[in-house]
Amino acid sequence: MGGRAVIRIIETPDDVAEGVAALSAQCPHLAQAYALTGPLPLRRRPDGFAELLSAIISQQVSVASANAIWARMEEAGLTAPAPVLAAGEKGLRAAGLSRQKIRYAQELARAGIDFGALRAAPTQDVIKTLTQVPGIGTWTAEIYAMFSLGHADVFAHGDLALQEAARILYDLPERPKERAMREMAEKWSPWRSVAARLLWAYYRVAKQREGIR
Repeated sequence: MGGRAVIRIIETPDDVAEGVAALSAQCPHLAQAYALTGPLPLRRRPDGFAELLSAIISQQVSVASANAIWARMEEAGLTAPAPVLAAGEKGLRAAGLSRQKIRYAQELARAGIDFGALRAAPTQDVIKTLTQVPGIGTWTAEIYAMFSLGHADVFAHGDLALQEAARILYDLPERPKERAMREMAEKWSPWRSVAARLLWAYYRVAKQREGIR
């Protein structure tokens, strides 16, 4: 019999702990990393239009600037498709969006994404759906699948911090590029999201130890 594969969802800290245990048993390097990082955060986020719009707003600006713009968007009620479209270019500019991000916000509002359906969709379908929207790249789609939808087996292969963490942990001669990172991460299935959490945590520890500011 056919049918869709079951998507494992990370919902609680116990789910993260289960993934860590499996990864640590499989790979001594990851076990070593976990010994340094300690328990990993759940890092679940809301899903839906507002989360993706916030991600678009955060691109290529400081955290402080992104927070300030998002606060203005919330104050103006511009966190759903209909208000974003009704505000027009003038209203979105008044909230602090650049011309490019105004276009991205309007494209997202017009996309008509069924966010409820995405909750049950395979990871690759989620990424394919989201990356059809201008302003949403693969990294943003992977992060959405990982933290907003809780998919247990997705990885952000192009993330520089993950690549650098892998270089340090596995003592590689250079930072693995996206293709090499993808091949490496295959071994961490079905817990690639937990491996990502672990590598991000390890990255912070490793950089502190190296004294890099």
